Amino acid sequence: MMAFTLNDLDSYLAERAKASPEESYTAKLLAKGPSHAAKKLGEEAVEAVIAAVEGDVHALKMESADVLYHLLVVLRARGLSLQDVLDELARRTAQTGLQEKASRPQG
Repeated sequence: MMAFTLNDLDSYLAERAKASPEESYTAKLLAKGPSHAAKKLGEEAVEAVIAAVEGDVHALKMESADVLYHLLVVLRARGLSLQDVLDELARRTAQTGLQEKASRPQG
């Protein structure tokens, strides 16, 4: 079995976004707008946190998949790409986490 990547998921979402909202959950989320998609992301993130706190690794795996999916939908709804986020992670990992946090504007 080939490894499934976030890039694979992003490509899948790009295709599903082209479908009608009656045929595609992704298209339906995008049609309802960024705020709706962001609320769904928040719900899934809370569910993932609960699973992690409770030590339910199966639920954590399932909810984490939902979080990643909904995050990519929100990025798409706001005109950002997965590559934009990966580029930011690459920039941050060029230094230690403590150095990166110290370089952020205070406020």
